[in-house]
Amino acid sequence: MQYEFLKHFPRRMKNVGLYALLIQNSAQKTTWKQYGFLTLGEQLNVVFAVMLYIMEQSLKEEHCTMDDIGAYIDTVNTRHFQKSMSYDECRQLGDFVVNVILSNEGRVMYFEGFDFEENEYQNLHISYVANRIIYIDQEFKRTSYYLTDDGYNLLLATLEIENNMKLTIHEMIFQMHLEKQSYDKAVEEIKNVFNLLRIQLQKLQEAMGKIRRNALNYSVKDYEEILLENLDTISDTKQKFQNYREMVKSRVQAMEEENINVKRLSEKEEESLGHLRMIEMYLNRTIDEHQKILNSHFDLKALYTKELETLTQMSLIQRFPLRSELYDKVLENPKALRNLDFFLRPLFNQEPSKVYNLNKAFRLQRPVKKHAEEDIAEELDFDEEEWMREQERLRKEKLKRYETSLCRLLGYAVRTGEISLREISSITMEREEEREQLIPNVEIFKEIMVELIKNQEIDISVLAKERSKYIQDMSGEFQLNEMLLYLVEEYRQFRDIRRVETYRIEDGSVVTFEGILNEDKTRRAIRCSNVLIRVVN
Repeated sequence: MQYEFLKHFPRRMKNVGLYALLIQNSAQKTTWKQYGFLTLGEQLNVVFAVMLYIMEQSLKEEHCTMDDIGAYIDTVNTRHFQKSMSYDECRQLGDFVVNVILSNEGRVMYFEGFDFEENEYQNLHISYVANRIIYIDQEFKRTSYYLTDDGYNLLLATLEIENNMKLTIHEMIFQMHLEKQSYDKAVEEIKNVFNLLRIQLQKLQEAMGKIRRNALNYSVKDYEEILLENLDTISDTKQKFQNYREMVKSRVQAMEEENINVKRLSEKEEESLGHLRMIEMYLNRTIDEHQKILNSHFDLKALYTKELETLTQMSLIQRFPLRSELYDKVLENPKALRNLDFFLRPLFNQEPSKVYNLNKAFRLQRPVKKHAEEDIAEELDFDEEEWMREQERLRKEKLKRYETSLCRLLGYAVRTGEISLREISSITMEREEEREQLIPNVEIFKEIMVELIKNQEIDISVLAKERSKYIQDMSGEFQLNEMLLYLVEEYRQFRDIRRVETYRIEDGSVVTFEGILNEDKTRRAIRCSNVLIRVVN
């Protein structure tokens, strides 16, 4: 290649694409004006503030739902941005930033980078955030967001250094701040170190996932690159940070003893003590991440070797047609069935894999003592099948309450074509039985309304078409689309429905439902925003 500096050009362009696509997604949206953010600079400040919050929640290993993001934006707006936004608008802004700008409304994002070695453009995949399903109190399903590898790189790539040098430079800066006793700055640097180790561990896990799916899709070049990065990371990091931890521990102990025995610490010294404790916590987590990377490094090598050996062995398998080699010969001579075990025996003749655990070999062996209690005997009768049947019954009862509530809601809307929650409240004011069917409890009614408002316009024909194309297992949980299709197909009065539309009525009014039965069997009043529900036949 004539110009050596053009090597790895797509990798450089991916870093450019991280900013380019983000600016493109933000600049083309007029939704910002609804919340008072007019300039591109204001918009990007909000986007990066939200990304930093998601990263901080990931570092603390805490959930990051849309409610958390909305509360965070509300707090930051009140203290700093000072835009005239309510809490609901802050939550809507968080949904817009995460799902529209960062996630591109669910569409895959690519940025073209020219590969001068291959003399063609490459589509570089870019993803800022991902999500996982969580259960709050083991019952309510929510979506929690976290940054991807690209999202971390976007926040950490402004140092203009190579990946293999980031850890060393951050460690040197951390050591310098620690020696100068600039503990507040040292906290930020140890966080950056922890971030880099977390990114490396995430790369390892993603690489192992790709190898498990198909080892042929994971190139030797990628394997070599990640192994070299691992070796750079685990070379001498653990011993260094163990020394730092001992140093921080001694300083924390000295300051605590001074506070107890000599004099009361000043406000600045109290702040430094807090920073030292934070540094000690992140040092412990950093050493843990280092150990995980070390273990995953060897797991990756073993997994890649095993998968390649398996692929090699597949080429040695001799294939033959069952029809001609087995069925036809058995039909010709049925007595051959007596010797069928000779044909099937090789299928079950696999030797179990054996692993020699050195940790257990050198562990102190202690005699096993059996404590027999003959006098006290307790018999436990636990029928697993009965318990499973009971759980299935409870699940069906809960889904039936969702179905009854949604059926009542659609029934009111079908009569006149559209209806508001205020009108429904007036109708059910004197009809206690209908009100209990409509709102069996607060959580069920709230989840149905949230899903309706979130989807806004639901086309029944599109849902039916998607269901015909994809075969999915029933989740057993409430799914608005599945239940709407079920109601339209099973209930005669709903068969003409073609579209369901739900809009929030922005008139500032509040709807009150009186006498709602609570979980503790007490009645209470609930208040909610006014919503319009329209059905189109």
